[in-house]
Amino acid sequence: MPALDLALLTTAALEAGQLARRYWRTSPETWEKPGHQGPVSEADIAIDRRLRQMLTAARPGYGWLSEETEDDPARLGAERVFIVDPIDGTRAFLEGDRSFAHALAVAEAGRVVAAVVFLPMRDKLYSAIRGGGAYLNGASIRPSARSALDGASVLATRPALDPEHWDGPVPHVHRALRASLAYRLCLVAEGRYDAMLTIRDSWHWDTAAGSLILTEAGAAVTDLGGCPLIYNTAPPLSRGIVAAPPALHAEILSRLA
Repeated sequence: MPALDLALLTTAALEAGQLARRYWRTSPETWEKPGHQGPVSEADIAIDRRLRQMLTAARPGYGWLSEETEDDPARLGAERVFIVDPIDGTRAFLEGDRSFAHALAVAEAGRVVAAVVFLPMRDKLYSAIRGGGAYLNGASIRPSARSALDGASVLATRPALDPEHWDGPVPHVHRALRASLAYRLCLVAEGRYDAMLTIRDSWHWDTAAGSLILTEAGAAVTDLGGCPLIYNTAPPLSRGIVAAPPALHAEILSRLA
């Protein structure tokens, strides 16, 4: 079943990319979400609607969790659930940046079993099924071999490196950032960056797909306490994210306050 789900997610992600291209750099209608949750656009809503139509028609018994759909508690009782971010990196999308992504996953019993992250403007399709490895455009990917945090390249916001978050000296790292959290996870999975760290609580639709791609590539990913990421919970949040090759991941956890 995961292989069939992966094929379905891939087809849906490619269609989402076609929709995104129609809206990209066309000044779509935009508004702010309540509670300072950031911008949303007619493109997000159109893609969300199309993905839900495609995916739930093909798997009517699966639950649904998406950033742009009102949460339905019925998903908690479903054996399998789609976890979707129609546009991860909406602000970048609206600014004409190419680094937004579509993130699609299927979770079963709290664990992601199939996942796709697609960057349509970069023609990058990351994919994985549990136990099957991780791939970028069909080629196998692996994380870096780095084990030391000082000197590592880390995807993180500036506040993540504030002294209050570290037990002892703040590590000396080469910090970078991408708008899409799912893309950040995938960049670690393919070894272009050594680690990814977010201190803030993370929504499941931002991390579900990327977390499987990371683990299948051979990296480790947990919350800030070192606990495994469990999906399709209420609320759908994780307590931050630490993603890195296993030895580096262990050092990050040991140095976090």
